Amino acid sequence: MPPLPGLRQYLGLLTVLGALTAVTVLVQADGLATLLTGDRVGATLFIAIAARILLAVAHGLVTSRFTASAQTGLRRRLLDATGDPGETATRITKGVDATATYLAGYLPAMVLSAMVPIAVLARLFTADLTSALIVTATVPLVPLFAALIGAHTRARTQWTLLTRLGGHFLDVVRGLPTLKLFGRAQAQAQAVREMADAHADATVKTLRVAFLSALVLELIATLSIALVAVPIGFRLLSGSMTAHTAMLVLVLAPEAYLPLRAAGAKFHAAAEGLTALREILNTPTVVRHTGVQTRRPGPPEVVFDRVSVHYGDTCALSEVDLTIGSGEHIALVGPSGAGKSTMLALLLGFVTPTSGRVLIDGIDLRDLDHAAWLRDTAWLPQRPTVFHGTVTENPGKLSAGQRQRIGLSRALSRDAGLILLDEPTARLDTQTEATVLSGARKLLPGRTALLVAHRPALAALASRTIELRHGKVTA
Repeated sequence: MPPLPGLRQYLGLLTVLGALTAVTVLVQADGLATLLTGDRVGATLFIAIAARILLAVAHGLVTSRFTASAQTGLRRRLLDATGDPGETATRITKGVDATATYLAGYLPAMVLSAMVPIAVLARLFTADLTSALIVTATVPLVPLFAALIGAHTRARTQWTLLTRLGGHFLDVVRGLPTLKLFGRAQAQAQAVREMADAHADATVKTLRVAFLSALVLELIATLSIALVAVPIGFRLLSGSMTAHTAMLVLVLAPEAYLPLRAAGAKFHAAAEGLTALREILNTPTVVRHTGVQTRRPGPPEVVFDRVSVHYGDTCALSEVDLTIGSGEHIALVGPSGAGKSTMLALLLGFVTPTSGRVLIDGIDLRDLDHAAWLRDTAWLPQRPTVFHGTVTENPGKLSAGQRQRIGLSRALSRDAGLILLDEPTARLDTQTEATVLSGARKLLPGRTALLVAHRPALAALASRTIELRHGKVTA
């Protein structure tokens, strides 16, 4: 997963605020113990309370400011996304909003849960060894049980279902007139209803685990504090512990568990936000190139020189070596997720290789003038983008088949040396597919072409077939 800009500085500020909070907790506990045992109370207690309030305010300002800045950056990143429009729309709205629970809630709570318990334990060891050992033995139980219960969370499944629902719903709305015309609206409504029910079921299961974990964490923390408090009562009666020490331990012990309980309570709310954040950061985006070299327009020779592409932890391409001669037509075949569309995205400049390079007539693609390169490239995706304007530019709302034919017409109208076809007939009926393929045959002669094909009819247009599996060329 690519790093989130500013995250390291944010964690540094949270660490400083957490350390200061831990100090104020210790000072406040000592002052309260003094007050409760009837001794004279100095100004230190009131200063500690005021400092803790100011630190809480500063904590809120830092988290809210960073979260707002990070969400703005995430939305800007998604505006350059190259994925499905419906899923992108869901990530921009619901997904970015969900990251707040992780960035402003869970992450700061985790920092506090690492700082405060350590400081409390250190003070307890200097005050009362028995109580310190009990707290040391029981504090790890809170994160342990939280991890065991959290392992059953369905936040990832819940978020995946939501993005799928958003993308499918947008497609259905766009194609509603066509669906009504062919009597398929009811079937699609049922499909949307089933996806919504699946999302609701996953949400309910996540909430069930969240409520169970909250109960378990509160029970463990309460019993642990009781294990500290009960022996203190007997020791006070026997006279083996002073009242000040007893009050200090009783005030400090809950502070050791409080940050861990807060982090555990926010875990399930933040799980969806973390999943959304990872997907957003791993979403392929349009890369802004600054190359200045140019080449003579015409059918290029394309060379993939040990090219690898990683999206976070996912390997899309692994050391691909492939040479496409000038004017050659190559069909890319293989299962979904094999890396076929990623190869087109490389040639379009939407992604850059993690390692290796793409050569165009011997020039590294990253060194070419990107605008000039795209002017000599015609691309027909599975779902062509439509704009308002003339027929040459694009009309307005269209069915899938009409979109493909307009996209093909747009490609035919360009004098491009490189043709990229990304399964342009995947969602078309047989008759419309034949129309699109007929136009494609007129488009290919005299040009270099790379065709992503699942159907044999499209692969038949190529002079050579290359198979991809798990990001590697197998044939």
